[in-house]
Amino acid sequence: MNQTATVRPPIHEDGLPGSEAALNPKPEWQPRYPGSGRLKGKVAIITGADSGIGRAIAVLFAREGAKVAIAYLSEEEDAHKTGDLCQAEGAETLLFAGDLGDPEVTHALVDLVIGEWGQLDILVNNAGEQHPDKDIRDITTAQLQRTFQTNIFSMFYMVQAARPHLKSGATIVNCTSITMYQGSKELLDYSSTKGAITAFTRSLSENLVGDGIRVNAVAPGPIWTPLNPSGGASPEKLEHFGESTPMGRAGQPNEVASCFLFLACEDSSYMSGQVLHPNGGTVVGS
Repeated sequence: MNQTATVRPPIHEDGLPGSEAALNPKPEWQPRYPGSGRLKGKVAIITGADSGIGRAIAVLFAREGAKVAIAYLSEEEDAHKTGDLCQAEGAETLLFAGDLGDPEVTHALVDLVIGEWGQLDILVNNAGEQHPDKDIRDITTAQLQRTFQTNIFSMFYMVQAARPHLKSGATIVNCTSITMYQGSKELLDYSSTKGAITAFTRSLSENLVGDGIRVNAVAPGPIWTPLNPSGGASPEKLEHFGESTPMGRAGQPNEVASCFLFLACEDSSYMSGQVLHPNGGTVVGS
């Protein structure tokens, strides 16, 4: 049975993170292959797991045997749907609503998971937000601070809260972006946070690898999720979303989730401080 905890009234700004239930066409979250028990006995926290890439990760992890804590900001319908999908895969789930840009909330999330399951093996830092602005002068102080708070500060806070419970063999997987490597003229604050996330990933790997904890990241290209049509992309960009990739289309969440699984499980046991690039064939520097 889903268990739900809400800490503080959740913040909901500018239509974000957006409702997957209302999106048409629907993103593809369904796992593409049978599970093989690669996460059996593991406990995972996945942030931003109510929809989009986060939902696809959660369901795939559930199929692979993990217990899944679904952290989200405010989209109750989407979060409960993700929980139901994970349960249909046979997984135990927890639902947690709260603003992870607040360190007290991250500690509450981790405390809930440890109190229920007694361990934490995988932390997926996926939650994020973006706001398109064509002129840097249009980026308000509040937006700038909010974007950094959600996208990178929350990762620091999550790791700080989780660290006492992460033992040798634990993994952390962060979500960065192709915009870190290419830049984005309309997403100046967002792409800056993604650069910070990549540096954080590499530095945190160096910090934790001696304790047997691996840290890696995934840098998706344009992926069809609620974030973009709910205000995360301009109408002009949405009209041709993903068409500029070598594959000529946007990606789907289930084409990204497998990268997170690979980095979370023992298949990637000799990798740390690395970034995978599911981006439709765009060649970028590592």
